[in-house]
Amino acid sequence: MSARLNPARTRTALRTSARLSADLLLVLVMAAVTLWVLGRMWSVVWPLVVGLFITTLTWPVARFLRGRGWPPALAAAAVTVLFLAVVGGIVALIAVPVASQSGQLTDGVVAGIQKLHEWAAGPPLSIDDAQISHAIDAAIDRIQNSLGSTVTTVVTGLSTVVNGVVTAVLAVFLMFFFLKDGPRFLPWLTRQLPGRLATDIPTVAERGWDSLGSFVRSQAFVGLLDAVFIGLGLWALGVPLVLPLSVLTFVSAFVPIIGALFAGFVAVLIALVSNGLTDALIVLAIIVVVQQLEGNVFQPMIQSRGLGLHAAVVLLAVTLGGSLAGIVGSLLAVPVAGLVAVLWNYVREQLTDPPQEREGDDPPGDAVASA
Repeated sequence: MSARLNPARTRTALRTSARLSADLLLVLVMAAVTLWVLGRMWSVVWPLVVGLFITTLTWPVARFLRGRGWPPALAAAAVTVLFLAVVGGIVALIAVPVASQSGQLTDGVVAGIQKLHEWAAGPPLSIDDAQISHAIDAAIDRIQNSLGSTVTTVVTGLSTVVNGVVTAVLAVFLMFFFLKDGPRFLPWLTRQLPGRLATDIPTVAERGWDSLGSFVRSQAFVGLLDAVFIGLGLWALGVPLVLPLSVLTFVSAFVPIIGALFAGFVAVLIALVSNGLTDALIVLAIIVVVQQLEGNVFQPMIQSRGLGLHAAVVLLAVTLGGSLAGIVGSLLAVPVAGLVAVLWNYVREQLTDPPQEREGDDPPGDAVASA
């Protein structure tokens, strides 16, 4: 005789499932409303985000000056002027030449994809699949339509920070105020919030700031090293467009995993079209060696380089961010995922019961006293 379902347990399971579904639905609705509000306020949110990013890069210098007795306003002003001078130098020496060569970079990538297609269609592979041809044609069209503007936008974004002088000015002014008044923000926030919020929100904000600063500074440093070493390898082989490829490698470092693959793929295609298969394979070997050095040498040298996220989480975050907001979404996806992880870990800490002492165990104080 087969066992029958227990009606009481079944009703309890259904009610629990319904309650959990309702709770999850409310969370998703709240998340959707939050994203909608952020989208409506994007003209303010984007300068704020960019200001926070550049503040994480410049804060160590401001902290050093403040530690030497400089007044906060003077230290912030000096760092802001220095930052503008560095950006101006980048625009004059790198961004303008790279932007002028972005069309050649696009043409080189398209030619490389077509050459790969021809190689795959010939012996020994002899691949002649209509779907593959359609996918390659679609990829070429997309690259022609977007890669040139993407490279130009990303590179010129080093000087304007975002698409528009107004946003750039807002971001720089916000950076100045963050550098000047940043240390006073958490105490002020603590005084404004009631109850437990006065402890929880400042704690999460401080941890999020530390995590974001660690990510931005470490990715900038590692991206610079990758760009220099790969750029030297391309220059030694006589591959054209060394400067645009180096800048693309640096910018791509802020999109972990996906960025390195994309920049390496573009460099190999340019080498294949301009120098042939042998140099393309050498470029591929250089990129692999640099990536291995990054993972096994550079990374241990940089404390707390990443956000502590699993590679699968990074891939999913970058994919989701890119599908939702394009290039900007890809750049912001991993930092946002890291901040969500910080919030989740803090919530887990608050919801986790303290470890229970086993019966019969002596408290630490008694153990020390008895010793």
